[in-house]
This record gives sequence, C-alpha cells and structure tokens, in this order.
Amino acid sequence: MLVDSVAIIAGFILLIWSADRFIMGAAATARNLDVPPLVIGLTIVGFGTSAPEMMVAGFAAYDGSPDLAVGNALGSNITNITLVLGVASLVAPLDVHSRILKKELPILLLVTLMAMLLIYDTTLSRFDGIILLSLLAALMWWVTRQGIRDNQSDALSAEYIEELPEDMPMAKAAFWLLVGLTLLTVSSKMLAWGAVNIATELGVYELIIGLTIIAIGTSLPELAASITSALKNEHDLAIGNAVGSNLFNTLGVLAIPGIIHPSVLDEYVLKRDMPVVLGLTIVLFIMAYGFRGPGRINRLEGSILLGCFIAYQCLLFFTAI
Repeated sequence: MLVDSVAIIAGFILLIWSADRFIMGAAATARNLDVPPLVIGLTIVGFGTSAPEMMVAGFAAYDGSPDLAVGNALGSNITNITLVLGVASLVAPLDVHSRILKKELPILLLVTLMAMLLIYDTTLSRFDGIILLSLLAALMWWVTRQGIRDNQSDALSAEYIEELPEDMPMAKAAFWLLVGLTLLTVSSKMLAWGAVNIATELGVYELIIGLTIIAIGTSLPELAASITSALKNEHDLAIGNAVGSNLFNTLGVLAIPGIIHPSVLDEYVLKRDMPVVLGLTIVLFIMAYGFRGPGRINRLEGSILLGCFIAYQCLLFFTAI
C-alpha cells in the first residue's frame, strides 16, 4: 500500500503541475496563431482544466474500472460547485457580469438533466457516450461562435486577456504543450493505478475513491485558479472556471467510460450522486444567474456551499463503512 500511496501523491503533484504547463502551452500556441483571447479561454483553457479528469477517466476505464471514472466525473462536479466556489466566494463575493456565463449556466443545468436521463436505465453505454461527446462538440461550436462575436464586449474577455501568457515564442509554447501533455498522461496513469490498488486492498468501492480522493485531487487546479481569480477581483473568471469545467466533466469525462468500457452503474450513482449533482447545479443556477440583475454568490451562500461539501463527504464516509 505504501507504493500505491506514493503513486497517488506523486501523481497528484505531477498532474497539477503538468495541467498548468499544458494550459499555458496550448493557450500561448493559440495566441500566437491569433485566436481571440475569449475563444482561447472558453475552449482551450476550459478543456485544459478538465484534462486531468479526462486522462484519469480514460486510464481507469481502460483498466476495467469504469466506476472510478464515473465517480471522478460526478465527484469533480460536486467539488467544483461546493468546495471551489464555496472557498472562492469566502475569499471575495463573486459577481456575474458576463453575458456568455449567464448563457452557460442554464446550459449546464440542461446538460446535467440530460446526462441523468441518459443513465436512468442504470447503464452507461457506448451510445450514451457518443451522445455526450456529440453534445460536447456542439457546445464547443457554440462557445467558439459566442467567443468570436463577443470577444471585445464581454466581461470575461478582459479577465482572460489578463491571465493568458503574452509574447511566448512558438517553439517554447509548443515545448510546454508537449511536456504538459506527456506528463499529464504519465501522472494520470500513476494516479488511476494507485487508486484502484488502494480501493482493492481496503475493500472500498472504486466509486467512493473516485468521488472523494480522485475528484478532490483533480479539482485542485480549478480551486487554485478560482481563489486566484477571486483575489484579483476577476469574479466572472472564478465562476467561469467551475462552470466550464463542469460542462466538460458532464459531456466529456462522463462519456469516456461509456465509450471505452460500457458498464452497469453502481446503484448509488442514481440514488445518491447524480441527484446531488443535479440539486447543486440548480442551487448554483439560482445563486449565480441573477434574475433581477447581476448574479452574485455572497459569503453566506459560499458558506452554505462549503457546508454542502462537508455534508456530502460525511455521507460518503458513512456509506463506505
């Protein structure tokens, strides 16, 4: 178990660092190719923040552990809403001004409901995975179109411009893109391998490991990014990181085990985890949308979200034992 623990810890460290290098390299490459900053932020950065979840889900499903992959997808969504946005809004109340973000919030709610309906038969089939990936492709087309149209006028644009790397030579950008992608692959394999071994040795369901250790670990880049954004008063970016990541998790990460290793889902996915994801997404929509003006997640609401995170982890603990 010592070797497995070392693999998980080393995997997390490498995963976080390589995800940052991958995003930096990809964003700089796109910027050198004159891609609008808002498009880079909404697509490349959005994909990059979910790259750890996608890689871990892919290796877990390939190794015959689809429950770990499903737990990673759902657990990351729960962590992003409760822990990431809860902590970020305690640092600074988060205001929503971006028109694109206000459009993404109801889309996230619709996508979550659709995913729940797809797996209502307790199976995650290859056909389900194809539907989810097709929806992701359609979403990326829509986001790109919105980003090109609103590149200068949307509140998110200025915040992305502040964060994207400037004046990085193409050779250096390509180098970090390649290094980040390579280490993402290696660290994800280490993490999935160690997690499966520990779950087996402890007799804990792989779903629980995916919902807790793996989900929290792969959400650390979003947590760091959102706290940094909150400190810089980049409120739309702080919320946008979480919303974009959840869209990729639901449509991309959840699709991967369906395509690679179709399976019958653990009964708790539908009885416990998916309803929690849907309920929290509804809460996020109500808090952040702003029906009578700009949306806002204040410190009290952030405390409630953080309390939900603690309560859910306790629920998982008592379920496991």
